Amino acid sequence: MIPPKSPQRATRRKKSARGGRAMQRRAVWALILTLVMALTAVAAAPGARAGDFPSQPLRLIIGFPPGSAADITARLVGAHMSETLGQQLVIESRTGAGSGIAAEFVARAPADGYTLYIGTSSNLTNAAINPNLRFDFAKDFAPVTPLTLLPLILAVNPSLGVASVQELVALAKSKPGELTYASVGIGTVPHLSSELFAVRTHIKLVHVPYQGSPPAVTDLLAGRVSMMLGVASTMLPHVDSGKLKALAVSSVKRAHVAPNVPTMVEAGLPDFEAGVWFGLVAPAGTPRPIIDKLSAAANDALAANEVAAKLRAQGFEPMGGPPDEFAQFIARETVKWTAAAEAAGLRK
Repeated sequence: MIPPKSPQRATRRKKSARGGRAMQRRAVWALILTLVMALTAVAAAPGARAGDFPSQPLRLIIGFPPGSAADITARLVGAHMSETLGQQLVIESRTGAGSGIAAEFVARAPADGYTLYIGTSSNLTNAAINPNLRFDFAKDFAPVTPLTLLPLILAVNPSLGVASVQELVALAKSKPGELTYASVGIGTVPHLSSELFAVRTHIKLVHVPYQGSPPAVTDLLAGRVSMMLGVASTMLPHVDSGKLKALAVSSVKRAHVAPNVPTMVEAGLPDFEAGVWFGLVAPAGTPRPIIDKLSAAANDALAANEVAAKLRAQGFEPMGGPPDEFAQFIARETVKWTAAAEAAGLRK
């Protein structure tokens, strides 16, 4: 006969479980605080005055090819910033490694404000699955201003013959390991989001990485890959033309540019939320007066009606804000995507 469980022992187990969850919450908040302090420290570096800055053109580095969401953000915001600052912002694309090549280049650049980078959430997701990066986003960059936010759209080639997320999942389950998905690179937000989608729906997909959205979408249109979670700015023109079928958006609410496309939550995936953001950062150690001048110019651009209208027309949501708030946002995003990488089994 099995003896009855001791009430005292059960109580101790409940207290232990509550204590474990409390320790996890404290650990998460401790990580956020550490990241905020690191990011705020590099953004607050003292140094030269900004009165005579800039006295020459600035380089704005992006990690994705022309026509990508990073490129669109850089060109629309950068053109207005050039007018405000009185010097040209020259856009330069350095693709590869999920924007890691561009990030490392800027991280090693002089901290004088003349070499800037369009940082992205993909830098954080890349770090979450790749412990061997040769730069640390929290320590090697000074946050300037968050620029734009984009939801992801899950789309398929119409030849796949599915019209909903449920039909896609059913097809994938009937052909395990046969359906493919495109991403804009290993370690990027679309990559992690697609893997998380596969884990949550219990399907097996094959990853096909590309160096940016344009070549990935080209192959999706040609039917060489089955599906893609891509940024709205790249996917929507082809959805509107009927060349791609949109099944869901990754935002909490339906996207204003695609009101008829259901969210992932509506499609049956509770708590599924993902998006790609782009923000302006400078090398760590850039003097704070220069950071503040760049931030003011970027915020002026985002507040300009013509810039905001052009961004929204392509699916972007303008962001904006001061450097310290951007640092806090990056810290929260780091925790979020680290947890997502663990859930998807990609954390190394």
